[in-house]
Amino acid sequence: MDDAYPDRFAAAAAEERWAMVRGIVAGGALGDPQWLAAFEEVPRHLFVPYYFVGGGFDRLWCEDPDPVRRAQWLHGVYADGALATRIRDGELISSSSQPSLMARMLEELDVREGQRVLEIGAGSGYNAALLAHRLGDDAVTTVDLDPEITESARRHLAAAGYRPAVITGDGARGWPPRGPYDRIIATCTLPCVPQAWLDQCTPGARILAPFATGLIALQVREGAHGKYAEGRFLHTPAYFVPLRGTPPRPVRRPHAGALPRRVSENELFRFLLALTEATLDPREALSLWQRERHPERERFGITVRDGRQWAWLDDPEGPYAWPLPNG
Repeated sequence: MDDAYPDRFAAAAAEERWAMVRGIVAGGALGDPQWLAAFEEVPRHLFVPYYFVGGGFDRLWCEDPDPVRRAQWLHGVYADGALATRIRDGELISSSSQPSLMARMLEELDVREGQRVLEIGAGSGYNAALLAHRLGDDAVTTVDLDPEITESARRHLAAAGYRPAVITGDGARGWPPRGPYDRIIATCTLPCVPQAWLDQCTPGARILAPFATGLIALQVREGAHGKYAEGRFLHTPAYFVPLRGTPPRPVRRPHAGALPRRVSENELFRFLLALTEATLDPREALSLWQRERHPERERFGITVRDGRQWAWLDDPEGPYAWPLPNG
């Protein structure tokens, strides 16, 4: 590489980053100036030195000797898409989420200065860097089960100038030594809401996590029998890798069976299938979906209380409620 390459690369990376941010803003996110500044200033390319394309059979990386492939790598880093960063035995185990979805999730987290945040799923470290930019290193803890993932996340964060706590551990158990937390954000799909998270939250805390194919926003409160949480799904669809850890539970997958294709491929119907699969068969789910006039995600919610948790439509105590596994 010639001596001018570092300057040309820095200019190209900055241009790609600004284009990414402009696209996110045009899509209606990053209305908060502090989150806008975080996305403008945190260099995503330091967190994704390589990623997989072509179904995992090809890898683009920052040090490819071919300048065309290096340019493809950089453009992909700042495109508004999820990036597969770690594949093991043909299975995706870690990714860097779609930037616009990350922006919406961080805004929905509704953080305030002085609050402490626990992130479940360190991934590349990029999301933790955005949080640390907004709240400071000491306020952010990120946990991942895989030591290879936490080691690389820690390295990426240091390269970008951030040093939040990066913990190797079971995200389902949280991380009590750094609590209590005012906010918990997960970047992996839950099979249930871990009770340990509620135990480590302050009253009034907010939990934001992927569940089924949506995002659940839970408010933690203090009740007569301890902490409980309740909240509704956001409008935004979300697809993440499953939470890995103990106790191991399979993530529910929607099975549309022999339903008409126009129904089985409907995104909102598949959300209902994923949410109720443990208790409703596809025909029962279809009957409910039609009877309730194709309900949007925002009509559904989750309650975690008194050792039980359940999903519901419209009303936590109403006629439509489905038990979920206990966390």
